[in-house]
Amino acid sequence: MPKHTRAGTLTVLSLTSVVLGVTLAVQAGAAPAAPKFLAAADLPPHPSSAWTAGKVTDGVPEELQLCLRDALPGYDSRYRDFRTALDTSARQLTIEVGTKAKAAALAALLNKEIRTCADRLEQSDPEIEATYKGYGKVAVEEGARVHGLHTETSYGATDIRLLSVGRDDRTVTVVEWSQMGDFSDAPVKAFKRTTATAVNKLR
Repeated sequence: MPKHTRAGTLTVLSLTSVVLGVTLAVQAGAAPAAPKFLAAADLPPHPSSAWTAGKVTDGVPEELQLCLRDALPGYDSRYRDFRTALDTSARQLTIEVGTKAKAAALAALLNKEIRTCADRLEQSDPEIEATYKGYGKVAVEEGARVHGLHTETSYGATDIRLLSVGRDDRTVTVVEWSQMGDFSDAPVKAFKRTTATAVNKLR
């Protein structure tokens, strides 16, 4: 092989190695992938209607502000809505913070806000009667807790909500399921499975 051809080949190989090295370095230092959200199939089965999932959107869904408005300002968050053809709906909110300690503190605050939400709702509106019920923990990653909230208005409207707060590393997620009804209509076991799936998808 002529000397100038050999030299050209070595130069190309050298440049290729440099480019490959830079690419691998960029990949190694790349930010971790964003947490995944629940899919429609992960929600508690509805007896007569399929779930549909909306797009992942920045912000906080209006429904979750009912109990968590005071705990969420200042955080970058994303959420996904879920619907059935009837009155049942759901949503998932995910928040990434800087450290595990901050995530643990945020999860504790969110759980507290949900536990005290019934009292605050009654104080803010004399037409509402609200009742809280705790459904315990879900053993997944850094833990999750499930809550129930029933509201009834003086004009007869009655709604049941299941809410959960879960955490994995620096990420916190809140899942809410709601429909017309009372505690007897709440699919607690299925919702706990949904919560476990939501937290596992944060990895």
